[in-house]
Amino acid sequence: MKLEIRRSDFMPLGIPDIHFILAACALACLGFLLVASSSIEVASDRFGQPFSFAMKHAFFLLIASIAGVIAYLIPTRSWYHYSTYFLLLSMALLAFILIPGVGLTVKGATRWLSLGIFNLQPSEITKFTMMLFLASYLVRRLEEVRQKFSGFVKPMAVVGLIAILLLMEPDYGTLLVLSCAVMGVLLLAGAPFTQYVVFGSALFLGLAILAVIEPYRIERIETIFNPWAVRFGAGYQLTQALLAFGRGGLFGMGLGNSVQKLFYLPEAHTDFVFAILAEELGLIGALITVGFMTFIVWRGLLIGRRAELGGRPFAAYLVYGLVLLIALQILINLAVNTGLAPTTGLTLPLLSYGGSSLVMTAVSLGVIARVSADNLPGAQL
Repeated sequence: MKLEIRRSDFMPLGIPDIHFILAACALACLGFLLVASSSIEVASDRFGQPFSFAMKHAFFLLIASIAGVIAYLIPTRSWYHYSTYFLLLSMALLAFILIPGVGLTVKGATRWLSLGIFNLQPSEITKFTMMLFLASYLVRRLEEVRQKFSGFVKPMAVVGLIAILLLMEPDYGTLLVLSCAVMGVLLLAGAPFTQYVVFGSALFLGLAILAVIEPYRIERIETIFNPWAVRFGAGYQLTQALLAFGRGGLFGMGLGNSVQKLFYLPEAHTDFVFAILAEELGLIGALITVGFMTFIVWRGLLIGRRAELGGRPFAAYLVYGLVLLIALQILINLAVNTGLAPTTGLTLPLLSYGGSSLVMTAVSLGVIARVSADNLPGAQL
């Protein structure tokens, strides 16, 4: 069937969820301030310009805003019709960066493709396209997913193919987020719970094997139980993050007054930006920030539920998937910062420094906003 797109298709049927958009914009603005604050010393030492990372992050915010608006203007049915092609393209990019001499290797992980002005991380794109494919699959095979084991296995087999590519990078954090999000969407679609016991056990066993194979992973897991015992070794980053939380107290040391960012806490502007937030804004500021994140996740799930009740299954499952990706990444990042999970390398959506993550989060938010605007009688997909 030929897809015909009219100019009117780019205009949403109604007004998007303003509260959802404002909460996301507020977090993005806070993220810029945190990146600027936490990266001053590192940027001065590395580039001789204290606001180097801040200026790059401002550029990423501009690109992300443009990408989010474009995603908002794209009709939902266009995502549906081209979902498989998008997934294949993103998987091809994942494979492409594994070619020797092509991918950019940082700290032993080959996850990026250098494009000159910024580094592209294909795994961030793959998370988004997998949710596009999964939502379109559920529209076509919903009864099979609910009644047959094969309906559950097929999308998990696709995740398995992606997992092979991610393990070759390696990128275990993205694999964990993607696997759990896919299983979460399948559960929301009505897949029998017994199937989760099988795949959940297989996932846990696989992660356990990966941990045993490499000694440093076992060391990371052991560190979270008593980081102070190896505070000058494997537990250094975690203990410095915990010190940041302790220094912050109830009301914080004030924006820009962090001590841990002065070469004490590694990756202060990326993976551990929340620890700097807690140090500068205190427990109150940290809880308010978590409240904003929770609000975004709640509004996103509400938008998906309204789409489902309005007879728009593709839009509903797509929103569920995108919201779960964001929520899981937030949970894992906060768990790492507070010592409840080993270091994974996942950024904090909208707050951490990182171009690919920020742009794809904005695209996801743009798609969710478009679904919210189209949640009116008569809307399709």
